[in-house]
This record gives sequence, structure tokens and C-alpha cells, in this order.
Amino acid sequence: MSAFERDPDDVLAELEGLRRADAPTHGGRVLSYVYDSGLPELDELAAGAARLVQAVNGLDPTTFTSVAAMESGVVGFARRAFHGDAAGTRGDEGDGDVVVVGSVTSGGTESCLLAVKTARDVWRAARAGTPRTPRIVAPTTVHAAFHKAAHYFGLALDLVPVDPVTGAPAPAAIEDRLGDDVALVVLSAPSYPFATLDPIADVAAITAPRGIALHVDACIGGFALAFWPDELPHWDFRVPGVTSLSADLHKYGYAPKGVSVLLTRGRDRQRHQYFATTDWPGYPVVNPTMAGSKPAGPLAAAWAITRVLGYDGFAELTGRAASATRTLRDVVDGIDGLRVVGDPTGPLLAVAVDERVPADRRVDPHHWADAARESGWHVQLQPGRTQSDGTRLPHTTHLTVTPVTLSVVSELSAALVDAADRVRGVPAVDGRELVAGLAAQLPGGAEALAAASAGIDSDGAASLLRAFGLLGGDGAGGALPDRLAPVLALVEALPGPLTERLLIELLARVVEPRD
Repeated sequence: MSAFERDPDDVLAELEGLRRADAPTHGGRVLSYVYDSGLPELDELAAGAARLVQAVNGLDPTTFTSVAAMESGVVGFARRAFHGDAAGTRGDEGDGDVVVVGSVTSGGTESCLLAVKTARDVWRAARAGTPRTPRIVAPTTVHAAFHKAAHYFGLALDLVPVDPVTGAPAPAAIEDRLGDDVALVVLSAPSYPFATLDPIADVAAITAPRGIALHVDACIGGFALAFWPDELPHWDFRVPGVTSLSADLHKYGYAPKGVSVLLTRGRDRQRHQYFATTDWPGYPVVNPTMAGSKPAGPLAAAWAITRVLGYDGFAELTGRAASATRTLRDVVDGIDGLRVVGDPTGPLLAVAVDERVPADRRVDPHHWADAARESGWHVQLQPGRTQSDGTRLPHTTHLTVTPVTLSVVSELSAALVDAADRVRGVPAVDGRELVAGLAAQLPGGAEALAAASAGIDSDGAASLLRAFGLLGGDGAGGALPDRLAPVLALVEALPGPLTERLLIELLARVVEPRD
């Protein structure tokens, strides 16, 4: 008698049906979240490698020695790519020549969390008994993973405003924030919002003499910048003051999610990353990362891809992404009413309205993104933000360019030009007007909405989501509206804590069982 309740083929057919509702992960029509090499052979290689280790538990590389071999190979590849293998690399602690070591993690967020955890523990060890809360100093554009890390590990996140035009922080502004309570400074290579290559060497020259650790978050674009065809300022371990660096292989390493690397200068510092305990009657627990048991599949896929492509293969694929990026930048530069933000580095672009032209010629980037989506192209809307110094960062549309983009760049370019023509002169959605109109529909009006910012339960949050048209009547998460510009306008206009609470409710209800 079979133990199966349903035929496996039927279940797989059901899954295929669910996948048909997803945005396409191949073909270059989604310019965020997915990183398509354009080589089906790499997908097959990754799937085959992952299947070979499907039953392996990455928890214990002494039992599953393949895990140790693959992790050593991936870390070695990354160390060479980011110039951590150079002879005479010096440590931040003044301990002479040290080696760059590393770990493979489940993704960029885990790499960033571990970099912060390591910095906190090193800072605490040097200041035993201090009651102070350590700080992370970082630009406003630092990835949200560092907000999460500060929240999880009990650090204060001190955000330095960036130039609204260039997206870059001033080294002097970072220097002004430094003190003995700073456990870590974080810079990006490049930043996600604006693709800015932060002034890493300049800041390292400030932090290193003070003995302050500097982490480079290269999660999104590091494996592209390492092979970028244009000469770039030094941003990796060639900069003596860089203490650690994170980069994702499931982005421009073309591996399936999730696999990233965290590299650290100096063995002694890196050992603070680990958790170990023998204080229980089971087996000794020693974890270099957040997880205990973990799949070996993504690691195996990344290992196989790095060995098959090699550095020349990475350079060739990066060259394709670079060529497509140059073309798209030229296209945006030629669209009346839009502008590329700053001077982006690597295969990312952020596009804002060009306020130098009259209002009837301006193109709102969020309307532009919605129009492009109507034509089957998915680009990412980003909200504006007021910084602590009162300067305003523009709301933008983000494009992540991958090697496959080159094969569709002509079609994409035409679609972006057409989308701009269709929305030129249409004013941006006024989020304040939307909030006022929605508040008027609520019992208690604007006062009730303001009160909701201070604390709201699940049912209250669901009621507000329904009022905003983001939740079905049965409480289940409905499909997002066809136009996302009004949604992003609400994100900008609502109080931050309320927005975050509503988004939590929306995502939580999306995955709640329907039965």
C-alpha cells in the first residue's frame, strides 16, 4: 500500500500552475530580485549539483566532508576576486600580516547580520563591563539588513545623510560621527538604492588609525564590480582599512538562492562570528552562521558555477551586463523628463524625475514604472525619504541589469521610451491627499488614523488595508493593485511605524492558510 495521499505528478502539475502566476525569472523582463546569466547550462549545472547533495546536512563538515571542500573552494574564489589573497595584507589590529578568511552564508542579510554580530562582540571584548550601547555608523542608503542587524543585536544605527544628487556620503560627515562607542562603519559597493560606490578608501583612511572596523557591503554588486570592465577606485581588500566584506553569489555569481560569502581580515576577528556551546547533554554545537542544520544545495551550486565559469567566464558575463547597462543609461539620458541619479557604478540604475524641465515635460518615475509593467517589464519602485538633515531623497525607479538583459535591450529600450511618452506630464501621486481621503472614510477620521500610528492590533491593521484596497474582504491577502504608484505614495505619506505595521499585516495574511 502506498503511503502517498496524492499522486506526485499531480502535485508537481499543481506547482507548475502556481509558478505560472509568478513574475518570469528568466528572459530579462524582471529587473529586480532575479539575476539571469542567460545561460541555461548554468541553471542545469546548479540543479544537478544541488541534487547530488540534497540529503547532505551542512551543519557538520566533519561528517559531510564535501561541505568543507566546497566551502573552502567558494571562499577561496571570493577571496581572490576581492584581492584578499594578496601577500602582506595587513590586519586592522596592527598584528602584522594576516590572512583573509570567510564563511558561506544563506544570503546577503545573514552575511550582514554576522558582520555586525562580529563587530559587536569584538567591541564588547575590548570594553568588558561597559554598559554603553555600541553604534553602527552608515549612510542613509545602507541596506535595510543593517537596520535588522542593529535591531536583533542591540546596537544603535547612526545614519549619515547622503548627497541627494550623487547619493554618496561625505567622509567628513562620517568622521564627525565617530567615537569610542562605534563598533562598525558600513559602506556600500555599490548601494542598492542609487548604485553609488561609497568613498571606501577615503573613509578607511579615517577609521583605520582609530582602530574602528569598516565593513564593505558588496552584496548586490560585488561579484560584478570585481570583474567590471572599467577601472574603479579600490573598494575591496586592496584598501588596508577594510575589515570585512560581504558579497552574494546568488546575485552576480548566478547561483540559485541563497548563497553569499562573508570575508573577514584576520582569523582572530572572524572567530567572534561563531557561536559554540557544550553546555547541554547533546553533541557540541559549533556554528559559524545563524543556522544549525542547513541545506548544502546552494553551496554546491555556487561551487560548481565558480569552477565551470572561472574568472574569465565571470568577466565575460559581467561584460554583457556592463554593455546593457551603458545602453540603458543612454536611453534614460535621452528620455525628456527623466534623469539617472548620480553616477552609478556597476549594473544598477536609479531613475528620478528631471525637475530641470517644465512640469508638462516631466516623467514621474513611479508612473513610468507602472506603464512599463503594463507592457510586461517589471522594474522596482522606490519611495522618497527625508533625511535627518532635512534634505529630501527623490522617489525613484530601480533597474537591476543582468547579462541576459543584453539580449533584450533593444525591446526593453523601446518599451521604456514608450512608457515615458504615455505618462509624460502626469503629476506624481500626492500621498498626503490620498491619506486625507482615506482618513475621511474611517470611523474617527484623521484622529483615528493618527492614533493607529501609536499601536494597532491585527484586525485594525486589516481594516486599514481593506480601506487602502490591499486586502480581500475575507482577510486574505489580495493581489496588489495594477498601479503601484499610489501604494508607494502612501508609503511615503503615512507615518513610518504605521506603514511598517500595515506591511507586516499584509505579508502575514498573504501566507495564512485559506482552509
